[in-house]
Parts: sequence; structure tokens; C-alpha cells
Amino acid sequence: MNSPATPPPASSTLFFTPPKPPHHLKCNYQPTNKNKTKIIHNFTNKIKTQKIQTLTDFNHLFMNMVSANELDLAYKFYSNLPHYNLSANNLTLSILINCYCKRNDPFEALKVLHYMIDNRYTNPNVKTFTQVINSFCRKGRLSDAYKVFDKMLELKCDPTINTYNCLLKGLCYVGRVEEAYELLVRLKTGYTDGLRPDVYSFTAVMDGFCKVGRTDEALELLDEAVEIGLEPSIVSYNTVFNGYFKEGRPLEGFGLLERMKERGCAPDSVSYSTLLHGLLQWGEVRAAVKVCNEMLELGFEVDERMMNTLLRGVCRRSRKEKELLNDAYQLFDEMSKRGCGVDPCGLELMIEAFCNGNEVDKAFVNLCEMVKLGLVPRVFTSSIVVRGLCVEGKIEEAMSVLVLVCRGRSEMFERVTFDVLINEMNRRGMVTHASCVYCVALKNGVIPLRKPR
Repeated sequence: MNSPATPPPASSTLFFTPPKPPHHLKCNYQPTNKNKTKIIHNFTNKIKTQKIQTLTDFNHLFMNMVSANELDLAYKFYSNLPHYNLSANNLTLSILINCYCKRNDPFEALKVLHYMIDNRYTNPNVKTFTQVINSFCRKGRLSDAYKVFDKMLELKCDPTINTYNCLLKGLCYVGRVEEAYELLVRLKTGYTDGLRPDVYSFTAVMDGFCKVGRTDEALELLDEAVEIGLEPSIVSYNTVFNGYFKEGRPLEGFGLLERMKERGCAPDSVSYSTLLHGLLQWGEVRAAVKVCNEMLELGFEVDERMMNTLLRGVCRRSRKEKELLNDAYQLFDEMSKRGCGVDPCGLELMIEAFCNGNEVDKAFVNLCEMVKLGLVPRVFTSSIVVRGLCVEGKIEEAMSVLVLVCRGRSEMFERVTFDVLINEMNRRGMVTHASCVYCVALKNGVIPLRKPR
């Protein structure tokens, strides 16, 4: 890329012809929350009240704005530099480069970088070069990143391991995993000015392997990092968890979990959540229950959405595996204690699970609660509650379900539900009630096999 003949954006006003002094500074965007408003207010007050007499004063405030990620405000402040009768120095432009990189605008940052080099400022330092390289890598512009890297070497500015890590992440980001691995090998063998890879170097390539379905190779790199004396971070392990999940091998996460504990790296909430999400995604319900229980015992928060997914999975599986009913009950109770909302589908499945586990009273209570909340249970759910209540001889409750659920809806109970209800009423000699139920069925197009007698 050719170096610009003019200074960075708004250069004619920034370095040579001062603009008309603004009446006051305004931000070009609306703050999104109270904290942001407070930060902007503080900076604006400083601009108005502090006497900025030297470039050091200016740079200090400019840097604080960029560090606080108030990038629009920082750029507007920078554009008023001539108002203070000051000219940018090397530090000012380095801060500006950082501002552009944080705004994810590496091309503008590159213009400033070239301006510094072409106008005999002190050459940018390694941190500034690395920021621009990283900004290009995050956009997947590897060719531009390498051009900056080459310019860096040309100016005898030695890269750090952080510089190489940016390139490793950039290569993996665009799928050039083999090139990333080759660069890692060069770092390991000392062909890069004696620099050695750190844990972030290994993690970057591990992430690349996991994204292309090569999690086993990522795990080998993890073990290699340990062997050469590095301590993998929690991010390194979580990367492998993600790999197992994407490849449909979530159960292998348990082995990784144990390996973490043995190496003294305590799994965090992200580790457990990633494992739990993978197990749920691939239908490993029993294992998911185990992980959820362990998370709760350790005091980790379980995402409400995942708890609902787990509840639905356990309830469905309990239709065939009755021993899971207790897990469903415990999970439902835990969600209630924690104030987690159960979604309508989960609530209906839980009502069914209560019926299947002969906890009809709880099914009845939750069905009534569901209706009170304005939710409309499916006919199937209402039917199994009615049948369960009839089996236990609780005719009044069964009748209340019939009235409560059928009021104002066109969809009616299935025939077997009416048969069970009429049969129980006949058995108790409640002929009048049985006749009423029989008439309701006929009126709604259902012909019961059982008749009042």
C-alpha cells in the first residue's frame, strides 16, 4: 500500500490550519446505559475544566478515553488538537492507531502508521505494529497483516511472541491451520530470533484444529505444552471442550475434565456449560444430569435455557427409563427454588412425568397453575391428568380439569378420556354426572364407548 502524501484523517485541520474553536464538544452517538453516560460526562467535564497546556496533558486524556473505549469521543477530542495550539507527536499518533484498531478499522490505522514512517517521526514501536497486525488478522486480511509484519522487520523492529500469536490466530481464523501449525513449529525450534511459543501460541493453533474437526491433534498440542513446562489456561481446555462438542463426541469431555483437575486447573463455569451444552445437543441426557448436578454443587449458575432443555430431555427419556423420573422431579424442584421459569413445553412434559410416576396430585396442581398463567395445555396433557385422577378415584378434581381446560376451546378430549371418566362415575353410582359428561362428549363430536348406567 502506498504511503499517503498527507497526514492521517482530517490532517489539514489536525496539524496545520486550526479549525474554529467549538462552542462545546458533543458525542456523535447516544449512550446506551447510565454508566456510559457517566463516563462521557466525566470526560466532557475534564475537557471543559482542565487546562490542557502541554502535549503531555493532551496525550494523557486522549489515552484515557481510548482505554475506556470511548472511541468516538476520543476521536472528536483528537480532531480538536489544533484548538490547543499543539501538534501531534509519536505518542499521539500511536494512541490514534490504537483508537482505529479498537474501532476495527485497520486501514485507517495503517494510514497513520505510514504517515509516522514517511514524516520522520520516531518509528512506531513493536506494540503499535502488533496492534495493526492484530486488527488486520481479526478481519481475516492476512495478506495486509503480513505486509505490516514485513515492514516491521524492514525497520529493524523485532516482533514479540505476541506479534506471532496474532498471526497464528489470524491464520486459523481464515482456515489456514497447516500454515499456523508450521509457524508454531518454527517458534518451537527457535527459528524466529530465539522466541519461544507461550501458552497462547499453543491455544491459538489448538482452536484452529478444533474448528476443522481435528480435536485429537489439538489435545496432543495441549499435552505437548504441558511437557515443555507451560501451564495451559482454562481457555486452552475450553477450546478442546468445544472441539469435542462440534465433533459429536461430548462424552470425551469427562476425560478432559478429570485431566484438568489432576493438573490443578479447576474447571470454570464455561467449561461445565460447554460440556453440558454438548451433552444436551447430542442427546446424552444421563451424562447431562450428572454435569448439571455437579455444577449446582460447586455453586455455578446454570443457564435457564439449558436447564429447560435438560428438563425436557429428562422427561422425554423417562417415558422409557422410569428411573429418570426422580431426576426430573429434583431438577424441577431446583428450578423452582432458583426462580427459573419453566417453558410451556417443559411444564407439560413435567405434568406427564408426574402422572407417569403416580404423582397425580402434583400433576393436577401444575396443570391448574398452567391454566392460571393463561397457557393452554395440549389435549394429551389434560387427558392423562384426568385419567390419572380417575384411577385414584378423584372424580371432583377430574371434573374440574374437564371444565377448566375445555372452557372456550374447540379441541376436545379424546374418547378414551371420556370413557375412563364415565366408567368411574358409573362405578360410584354418579349416573347424573356421567350423563352430563356423555352429553358434553356427544356435543363436541366424540362418541364414548362407555354410556351412563
